[in-house]
Amino acid sequence: MELPSNLIPDEASPEWMNKGDNAWQLTTATLVGLQTIPGLVILYGSMVKRKWAINSAFMAFYAFAMVLVCWVGWGFRMSFGDKLVFFLGKPGVALDEKFLLKRAFAGYFPTATMVFFQSVFAAITVVLIAGSLLGRMNFRAWILFVPLWFTFSYTIAAFSIWCPQGWLAKLGVIDFAGGFVIHLSAGVAGFTAAFWVGPRAEKDRRNCPPNNVILMLAGAGLLWMGWSGFNGGAPFVASNISGLAILNTHVCTATSILTWLLLDSLFFGKPSVLGAIQGMITGLVCITPAAGVVQCWAAIIMGIISGSVPWYTMMVLHNKVKLLKLVDDPIAIFHTHAIAGGLGGILTGFFAVPKLCRLFYMVTDWEKYLGLVYGLQNGRTPAGFKQMGIQIAAMGFVIVLNVVVTSIICWFIGLIVPLRMSDEELENGDDAVHGEEAFALWHEGERLVGRRHNNKVYDTREFSFGEYKDEVQMV
Repeated sequence: MELPSNLIPDEASPEWMNKGDNAWQLTTATLVGLQTIPGLVILYGSMVKRKWAINSAFMAFYAFAMVLVCWVGWGFRMSFGDKLVFFLGKPGVALDEKFLLKRAFAGYFPTATMVFFQSVFAAITVVLIAGSLLGRMNFRAWILFVPLWFTFSYTIAAFSIWCPQGWLAKLGVIDFAGGFVIHLSAGVAGFTAAFWVGPRAEKDRRNCPPNNVILMLAGAGLLWMGWSGFNGGAPFVASNISGLAILNTHVCTATSILTWLLLDSLFFGKPSVLGAIQGMITGLVCITPAAGVVQCWAAIIMGIISGSVPWYTMMVLHNKVKLLKLVDDPIAIFHTHAIAGGLGGILTGFFAVPKLCRLFYMVTDWEKYLGLVYGLQNGRTPAGFKQMGIQIAAMGFVIVLNVVVTSIICWFIGLIVPLRMSDEELENGDDAVHGEEAFALWHEGERLVGRRHNNKVYDTREFSFGEYKDEVQMV
């Protein structure tokens, strides 16, 4: 019996390639890319004060582009290539068709697909760091920070935890889709960089309402739905584990939102949109290291924890701990990513199901992946505690790595350019930094007044109830 013509191998579709897996992996990579462009661009640009909308969105936009170029230049092989040392791969380009068209190190698709898939994860990690630095970091310093941090921090964590040759991977750490590599790294690095850059201007810290709540929800929605690709693509195959990972992701997230809103209502009397978004993010982050290796009931428990523990650290503990009050973290990246990512990694070590780990890792020594719950149940308690120890060790490694490397990078950049904006830039925002402003028009009393763009006033309109007068001026 002959195969259908579309399944017959040829030079463009070799025998080892699964067309369905390749299509799924490219789709999930695009979903993760959309989480940043436009997801986080919109979220950042709308969560901050009006005068920082362009700068905040632009930090994300620039970082995405820079990381992708660095990734194919040297980052992919440092993260997933041949071992240089136990925590890092050898630098090398991922540009030649002989390399890109051969089978990837995992999965039944070409390396080109793997390079793109992993690039969007690297990019979103750096963009998350930007959330801790909005409203005061010198953009020229940010231009330098992105490739330096990506090269000397992200690649080390990715190789150690995700690459089969990495030391933590060999120990048996479970990080399904980036709870440690992405979220804990970004949360700790962002907090550390925010310490070195310093806080926003005092008046910006006291009065900082979002400039567009509806757009903020749109950006959050792109982030939420894009997580189907974030966790669904982690198995590198369109399998039953992919489906379970996606379901667990959204169940945990919904539970986390509802938990956060309940706590807001009980303690502050009103549910808030900002609270719902923070609960959404903590749920997404917490389930990420566990998405395809835990039961759905465990995902609900993780949602309750991710909606309550970060709520407590953000709404209660933050105001009691001197260091947390000192460091200005405008959109709470430390709480939503460092705290939630660490929680997720620990809970993964507690709830990971041996059978699901076998289906995900598909390796002969799959029995080393064992959640403590199942170790207690199956009489393998020492193995369960060992898994918890490995998870905690990985968390400690990522924290120390990012505190040290981020501090060194900030110190080095400070020798070249100021880390902070000038007083004039801090006062005037986007117009002083970029010569542009996000909103062409704004209400001032009963007048709708034109805004500047590159030192030109494009439109001045008089507005009153019942009549509308339009006067266009070019200055």
